[in-house]
Amino acid sequence: MARRGERTVGPAPGPRAQVIVVGLGAMGAATCLALARRGVPVIGIDRFHPPHTLGSTHGDTRITRLAIGEGPQYVPLVRRSHELWRELERDSGQRLLRVCGGLVLGEGTSEFLGRTVDCARRFGIDHELLDGDELRRRFPMFAAPEGTDAYYEPGSGYVRPELAVAASLAQASRLGARLRFDEPVRAWSASAEGIGVRTDTAQLSAERLVLCPGAWISDLFGADRELFTVYRQLLFWFALRGNFERLERMPVFIWDLGEDAQARAHPRRVVYGFPPIDGPDGGVKVASESYEQPVVPDGAEHFASASEAAEMYRRHVAAALPWVGPEPVRSASCLYTCTTSGDFVIDRHPEHDRVLVVSACSGHGFKHSPAIGEALAELLTGARCELDLGPFVLPRPSYYSP
Repeated sequence: MARRGERTVGPAPGPRAQVIVVGLGAMGAATCLALARRGVPVIGIDRFHPPHTLGSTHGDTRITRLAIGEGPQYVPLVRRSHELWRELERDSGQRLLRVCGGLVLGEGTSEFLGRTVDCARRFGIDHELLDGDELRRRFPMFAAPEGTDAYYEPGSGYVRPELAVAASLAQASRLGARLRFDEPVRAWSASAEGIGVRTDTAQLSAERLVLCPGAWISDLFGADRELFTVYRQLLFWFALRGNFERLERMPVFIWDLGEDAQARAHPRRVVYGFPPIDGPDGGVKVASESYEQPVVPDGAEHFASASEAAEMYRRHVAAALPWVGPEPVRSASCLYTCTTSGDFVIDRHPEHDRVLVVSACSGHGFKHSPAIGEALAELLTGARCELDLGPFVLPRPSYYSP
């Protein structure tokens, strides 16, 4: 507290906007762009300078697919997102979405494969069902054992996340969004008069606030901090043994490999991957998901250790992709911010009607981000929201009660 006659020194008063968006990864960038397209005065803030490799929106490629095994509520989001990716491509001159086809593989008992097929049938999504013989004939790069079935979706592919975020922010800036990088948000407040946001260098104000800071959501949410859990995920680019010209035309894939009898915890093995987009020496990107040990984001990259790379190859790659060598060309880590259900949270803050919470995306949110940004802009401006965000409301406290 300052003594009488003294004056405390704090952040300088900053500009006012109609909306402040905290976090400029996939969701924040898409929201800023959608608001700027509507002429809404918006300020976007990020603790780093996106696109970057310290959060959740990086890794060169992200799978996008129309039949969503995570649940039918996501299909309208991804369909609209594909349209918006193409719109952003026209505006930016960047190629962001490549449709190369996609496979979901698994034994006949694979729940994820079954849900994907059900979703495709329900929404009339173009697809084929392949038995093991047809799978091996058409896609011999997958060493599928007997009993493996596959779902093939010609409309699947991948998006370039760093390029997409950069293009979204550049276009938002051209349309009038004010973007503030390398500026962590230290605190925010909400009242009937509006929103206040404090950083190290400014005190900003607005009518509405959107919180989408990814792995840092618990620091800013302020209510039930147990709602969100952050997990470190590892990405690997393993060296090719050859046949690049054939492999570069392969589809993206998600493969439920079944259970590993040697694993005590989380024995289910799922691997996903992409065509080798960086030439014959760039390797092929493959990854799995791990939810064993929560982490606290520290603003640093945590690459895979030699033992983690060896374990990934042994457990998920060696038998399934014999054309991949055991040595990774490189690795990366990213952060998944998850709910216990694995669904998104897109809802008003339970204590502040002026604040929207857009997290967690539970590891599968990137492909939906343009549509979510558009829906948030409609919600914030009072327009009719074309997409149903009802499935993504915050769980009530009783959900977590014993």
